[in-house]
Amino acid sequence: MNLLEEIAYRKAELNTRRHFLKKCLSGMGTMAFGSLLGSSLSSCERTTDALGQLRDSANPMNPLPPHFLPKAKRVIYLHMAGAPSQLELFDYKPELQKLHGLDCPPSLLEGKKFAFIQGTPQMLGPQFNFKRHGESGAYVSDRLPHFSQCVDDVAFLKAMHTNEFNHAPAQLLMQTGSARLGKPSMGSWVTYGLGSENQDLPGFVVLVSGGTTPSAGKSIWGSGFLPTVYQGVQCRSKGDPVLYLSDPKGMSRELRKKSIEAINDINRNQFEEVGDPEIMTRIAQYEMAYKMQMSVPETMDIKDEPDYIHQMYGTEPGKASFANNCLLARRLAEKGVRFIQLYHWGWDAHGAAKSEAINHGFKNRCQEIDQPMSALLKDLKQRGLLDDTLVVWGGEFGRTPMRENRGGKEMKFIGRDHHLEAFTIWMAGGGIKPGITYGETDEIGYYGIKDRVHVHDLQATILHQLGLNHEQLTYHFQGRDFRLTDVHGNIVEKILA
Repeated sequence: MNLLEEIAYRKAELNTRRHFLKKCLSGMGTMAFGSLLGSSLSSCERTTDALGQLRDSANPMNPLPPHFLPKAKRVIYLHMAGAPSQLELFDYKPELQKLHGLDCPPSLLEGKKFAFIQGTPQMLGPQFNFKRHGESGAYVSDRLPHFSQCVDDVAFLKAMHTNEFNHAPAQLLMQTGSARLGKPSMGSWVTYGLGSENQDLPGFVVLVSGGTTPSAGKSIWGSGFLPTVYQGVQCRSKGDPVLYLSDPKGMSRELRKKSIEAINDINRNQFEEVGDPEIMTRIAQYEMAYKMQMSVPETMDIKDEPDYIHQMYGTEPGKASFANNCLLARRLAEKGVRFIQLYHWGWDAHGAAKSEAINHGFKNRCQEIDQPMSALLKDLKQRGLLDDTLVVWGGEFGRTPMRENRGGKEMKFIGRDHHLEAFTIWMAGGGIKPGITYGETDEIGYYGIKDRVHVHDLQATILHQLGLNHEQLTYHFQGRDFRLTDVHGNIVEKILA
């Protein structure tokens, strides 16, 4: 009875003078103000954006044409949250070994900002052995024996640099182009620009392992000021693939369908009344959630993979792990998901505890990722997917060639502080030149001295491989056009095939 009374009340409310004065007059004022700004706020489901793209607001994830012919159709981004040490993995520095245990020269400290180093730290040589591998002769440490077999398929960018030396702002800068909260993530920009090839799955999927989310939180896969339909959807390899997606007990699928149709009818009426495009986003999300009830559990169930694939990746169905997430990334790529983001936490090797020591916790992290990420590359390649899938691996910044001495004292365990001047990223597939090393750091790995690449340059290059011009992919917000790379970014032409 209360529901019937509510319906009658709402219907009567629409016919009152109060409703007319409150809603209709403000709507007229809004339209008048919009005309003064030179833009129409009258709404329809099919609109043309500032780039001339015809967008269907009822189906915002429909595929859109790229700006030019792309080399990649999708991205798999493997972000090592906490920033792994490039000096223990890829950037071999024998000269640094000779300086091991000596006081750091003042020239490397004066005017520099570090997260924890104080006073005069000691130089810290490489903690593991390095060898050249493959026809390319790339250096890889003995911590990544499986990956050392893949070096001829990847391009190393060894002179990466960033503006931020703390985790959260550095992760935000890497994934959203800005160290401040509120900007859309890279995956959101990509799905906004291209839509998705699969209308039954999210266009932007996030998989997290390592025990917790990155320091910057879920904002690094948020949509910022873009419509919320473009934000990343976090899926899980343990338990329900997506939280709160399953029907409540006692509710049949047919009843859920009817309830969503009823909700969306109300939302469409509201859209016709106020013209807010976010309402159409809400409708699209309800419909996507209904589709995901069938498509997501099927896609996320890795038990049906053959035994040789599980052995290849080192997967354990039903558990939360980086290995499971790598296999899921391949399955999502096969299904046409546009942007697949993996975060693996636990790389913050300061040496303050055993779990974050280079000679303990760091070794465990390497073991967790080595086989799965190598299997992902091999699996994509053997299925013909690597040609049009861009794989990116890296952290948010690098590590110092000095040993961390928090509070000016030697740490109990071996660790390195945050370093923004130099770190390594590798890329593979999607039109990237394989088997090359681009960029060079000095003899101790402190500065990039040749072919430096900024975070915004990396972002511009990723968009370019997807057929998107980073200067043209914009969204008007608060009086100006925004883009992922802001006013920066140059495509790294020399790494393109």
